[in-house]
Amino acid sequence: MGIASAARRASHNVNANINVTPMVDVMLVLLIIFMVITPMLQNKVAIDLASVVNATAMPDADKEDAVVVAVTRDGAVYLGQNRIDTSQLGSAVRDKLADKTDKTIFVRADRRAQFKAVEDAIDDVRTAGVDTVNLLTQKREGSQAGGE
Repeated sequence: MGIASAARRASHNVNANINVTPMVDVMLVLLIIFMVITPMLQNKVAIDLASVVNATAMPDADKEDAVVVAVTRDGAVYLGQNRIDTSQLGSAVRDKLADKTDKTIFVRADRRAQFKAVEDAIDDVRTAGVDTVNLLTQKREGSQAGGE
């Protein structure tokens, strides 16, 4: 009985609290890392895309090697994230597509951009030898196909 009572007394002294300090430290480090890296992952120019009822998904536009031309509401043209002069757009697109077999580009135009700016950008890339031009849009929220 002496051994059992000693074991019972030893079990009363055991601390069953979990030390969460190391876990909180690791979580804070991960939070800081994600807060720093997330803005770097954004590789698009901020544009308010046109909303349409029958939007077509184009997952190829999100690929790393996709050639994306963006036209902002003030008429500025971007190739990827870099602002480019409209007179240099055709040659820059030609250089990007030189080693590719698929001559496809994606155009992201702001819904309030002037049509002439978008048309000029498409004309410039078409004269550069682009086979397919895809216009990116977003699906209109809360509307049914054919319901308007």
